[in-house]
Amino acid sequence: MTAPHVHPTPPATAGTGDAPADSPRATWTRDGERSNATMLRVMTWISLRLGRRPARLVLLGIAAYFLAGAPRARRASLAYLTRVLGRRPTWRERFGHIHAFASTIHDRVFLLNDRADLFDIRIVGAEHIEAAVAQGRGALLLGAHFGSFEVLRTAGRRRGLRSLSLLMYPDNARKINAALHAINPAAEQDIIALGRPDSMLRVINTLDAGGIVGILADRSLHDDAVARRAFLGADAAWPLGPLRIAALVRRPVLFMAGVYRGGNRYDVVFRPLADFSDVPRAERAHAMDAALDRYVALLEESCRAAPDNWFNFFDFWGAVAAAGKAPGSH
Repeated sequence: MTAPHVHPTPPATAGTGDAPADSPRATWTRDGERSNATMLRVMTWISLRLGRRPARLVLLGIAAYFLAGAPRARRASLAYLTRVLGRRPTWRERFGHIHAFASTIHDRVFLLNDRADLFDIRIVGAEHIEAAVAQGRGALLLGAHFGSFEVLRTAGRRRGLRSLSLLMYPDNARKINAALHAINPAAEQDIIALGRPDSMLRVINTLDAGGIVGILADRSLHDDAVARRAFLGADAAWPLGPLRIAALVRRPVLFMAGVYRGGNRYDVVFRPLADFSDVPRAERAHAMDAALDRYVALLEESCRAAPDNWFNFFDFWGAVAAAGKAPGSH
């Protein structure tokens, strides 16, 4: 799924380990995603009533409205584009960033309703996912809020994958499930919520059945342990949870991206990331460090190749300050 962009604010309860109310992480959960939720509702309504081609005309106005009326998202987009392009972006490029985001949300409606016939989807690196699945033990996919996760589901069905689930935080899962239910009730079963007694059991059962579990690994919430890595020229905080899960379940891990190429064109990309299948416990920390290095490098490479596909509309680099001396940071 595009990387699902709706992240409700965590409860600000003392003692829970949530980010302070004025921290960058609290800011993006409270404000940075509000425009994303609104855009999702608007585009779902338009798409279901007008169809894809007419609604794409409306996208131009929607993108222009959010470029003008969402100052936090606009500033975050400007900061990101300036980094990834190495210069100040033009207004056309800034509009293109918002428009690409709106386009992936719009296309979500059709992809979740089995209208893959509307799209030109190319798979790059299919041999990597096929090799992982051929082992019969499933695989983990680490993605980001980059491009479209829904197109990855579609490509997976075309390649005969048995199941493709997304692992996410419970609050996010509830919000996304509600949105998916309005579009296609059958899509609810594809989400595994973290933090529940049976969460890891569901992950392991899915993998043991030869299924695929996807995790978006470019945002941290609550009291996640993080590690710092340079990204697009500056320090950023990266959650360690996704790689800890990978090490725990001891499976091959692939980098994934559903890259929006404009119009009705998408590239679904799979790249080898790590394989924890035979890593001894004593070497897991080193293997996780190496996997994080590669993940950040692959994401940066993807952002430079398709700058308008990264949809983190908050102060991503400022989140390092919120991480402070979190366990696992270095």
